[in-house]
Amino acid sequence: MEIKRTKPELLSPAGDFERLRMAVLYGADAVYLAGTDFGMRAFAGNFSPEGLREAVEFAHGHGVRVHCTVNTMPRNGEADRLPAHLELLEDAGVDAVILADLGAFRLAGKYAPHVERHVSTQAGVTNYLAAQSWHELGAKRVILARELSLEEIRTIREKTDPALELEAFVHGAMCVSYSGRCLLSNYMTGRDSSRGACAQPCRYRYALMEEKRPGEFFPVEETPQGTYIMNSRDMCMIDHLDDLLFLDSLKIEGRAKSAYYAAVATAAYRHGLDAAISGTPLDPVWRDEVEHLSHRPYATGFFYGQPGQFYDDARYVRQWQVAAIVTDCDAEGNAVLSLRNKFHTGDEVELVGPDLRPFSVIVPELSDEDGLPLFEAKTPQMLFHMKLPRQVPPWTIVRRAVDLSAK
Repeated sequence: MEIKRTKPELLSPAGDFERLRMAVLYGADAVYLAGTDFGMRAFAGNFSPEGLREAVEFAHGHGVRVHCTVNTMPRNGEADRLPAHLELLEDAGVDAVILADLGAFRLAGKYAPHVERHVSTQAGVTNYLAAQSWHELGAKRVILARELSLEEIRTIREKTDPALELEAFVHGAMCVSYSGRCLLSNYMTGRDSSRGACAQPCRYRYALMEEKRPGEFFPVEETPQGTYIMNSRDMCMIDHLDDLLFLDSLKIEGRAKSAYYAAVATAAYRHGLDAAISGTPLDPVWRDEVEHLSHRPYATGFFYGQPGQFYDDARYVRQWQVAAIVTDCDAEGNAVLSLRNKFHTGDEVELVGPDLRPFSVIVPELSDEDGLPLFEAKTPQMLFHMKLPRQVPPWTIVRRAVDLSAK
């Protein structure tokens, strides 16, 4: 059976309103976010009831869909709050709700009847029987487990109702536990990963301590280079998007990550996906953009088979820092900027913005709000002026090469 090629939706993370704005302006077709309850990223910022309505209004005003996560596993004491929360999502006008718990799924059909139901990756759908069963219960879409190969995903597509949409992650962190089913955080810190509060202890550095010698640490090593039991790389599929055009939605992980991450990852994949759909090569500058993000070493996840153990340092690479955000810029390139991290005249910086191909400039003389010369901008959130070589859109990011990687 030949699988038809489609135009997948690009789905980006929106942990708060700033990240939502960046994802929308930088090219997302849809965003996923959470209210202040029942979401799998308890520390992402998230949206109050009024904030949720504002988010939907902003996204819909730009032709972008909003998907809201309700994908924790609620306890008995929380179940009574679910109907009111689902009614809020219905009233706010969200387009889809992402669910993992069967009871919450059934309640969503009753209390948010005009909202699509999408089955979360937390449900661990790894075969066509589970996918089809969820569809028959009313699911519009299934978000597939990240442990599936491309061949397994193709089989699910072939053996399920064509009306069932399939979504897969294409970029971001990979959990060391199967579909995020991990008890380590809860055991060590009391923060439950299945309730959106993972402390990510799989990324800690561990040592051995003998009970009669407190404070004396001994290294735990698999090889002379160290220990890699829980090493995990980040997924990056930007070079292989043409293999995924039969899917309905391609998802970027990262609701707990920065607005810069939401913007740059979305822009890179927007151009990558558009190139794949049109059958043209991706401009290398957009491929390079994923290297401008904070990330662990990249891999293609499980798409092309078992990734195997990674015997190298899997700590985060952070080599770029946001210096400022452009708030306004006229046709001559006279820009007003809001400072994020200090920089000064003579620095080399890069600019990337909505529909703006990244380019670098040497910082010219700056001036403050009163037009007085300013050698260095260093007060957070201060507004200042900078002459750019051409006009750029508002919300363009000015970044500077700074190695902030963990040593």
